[in-house]
Amino acid sequence: MLAGAEALAAVIWAALALCFLWGTAPLALLCVLAGISGLERPLFMPTLRSIVVDLVPGEDRQRANALLGQADAAGLLLGLALSGIVVAAVGSGWAAALKAASGIIGVLSLIRLNTSAWGGERHGLLGDLRAGWREFISCQWAWVLTAQFTAVAVAVSAFMGVAGPTHMSQDHGGARAWGIVAGCEAFGALMGAFVAARCSPSRPLLVTALLPASAAGPMLLLGGGAPWPVLAVAMLIPGVCQTIYFVLWSTTVQHHFQPQVLARINSWGLLGNFALTPITLLAAGPIITTIGARNTAITCGLLIFTATAMAICAPQVRRFRTSPDKSAIFDKREELVGHRGAQD
Repeated sequence: MLAGAEALAAVIWAALALCFLWGTAPLALLCVLAGISGLERPLFMPTLRSIVVDLVPGEDRQRANALLGQADAAGLLLGLALSGIVVAAVGSGWAAALKAASGIIGVLSLIRLNTSAWGGERHGLLGDLRAGWREFISCQWAWVLTAQFTAVAVAVSAFMGVAGPTHMSQDHGGARAWGIVAGCEAFGALMGAFVAARCSPSRPLLVTALLPASAAGPMLLLGGGAPWPVLAVAMLIPGVCQTIYFVLWSTTVQHHFQPQVLARINSWGLLGNFALTPITLLAAGPIITTIGARNTAITCGLLIFTATAMAICAPQVRRFRTSPDKSAIFDKREELVGHRGAQD
């Protein structure tokens, strides 16, 4: 699944490179290719968060998740630093070709993974989706935190995708300033990975629920008219919290659910985010035109605070505690619910 998703992205970026080099590709074709390329992340992310269980022993999974977060943040920082330089140096067509080449390298790396196959009855695509949904909805903290994450993702998409850039374009620093602001968030995410590898709260879900509230800070600062350097510094905090959030969430899910259903649980957890993000970006423009970028940013911040307050009201979120020997308990569960069909 990982290699297939990466191969799909490589093919689409190769097609985009040809379109850019050709110079006369119709907009409709570019939109179709961009839409297909968007399939890669929903296919890749649930599998990535699940395959950690196959590759890493229970006691090391938090560090492995932190390493994935660190790699993601480092890649984002590198991309922000080099993308403009590469496009300016060789043009958008060759830049897209380099993106396609990086995808091919990813495919060649991923197909070398030799993972274990978990036993379990299969019921076809729809049956597997229903089974995953039953597991997902039966766990209160899973769907509560997913609902919170979806609301936060909507707010962040509107802020980072439209409200922030629009505000900066209105004589508040311009594109260069917004690039620095976004870079500070990515740098914060990189620092957060080092913290997340060593963060072991006794109530991981309560901490997980509180962390997204940090994203509201920069939104309220922008709404209050803070200068962009202040906003850039403030973006470090949600960057740090973002990585810690994903590490704690991923590790808890990996320890709690059976390996056979992890990918389905993660798929349901990400569905709201992927479904609502394009709608949010489409709706943000008219909203900003009506109430302004600053008021939109304040609204996004209040949405995050509201979602966080509702999440911490859930009893399972507040009371969930880390087991003293969760890895041993998980390994025992593995013996009861499945067996390994193929060994490394």
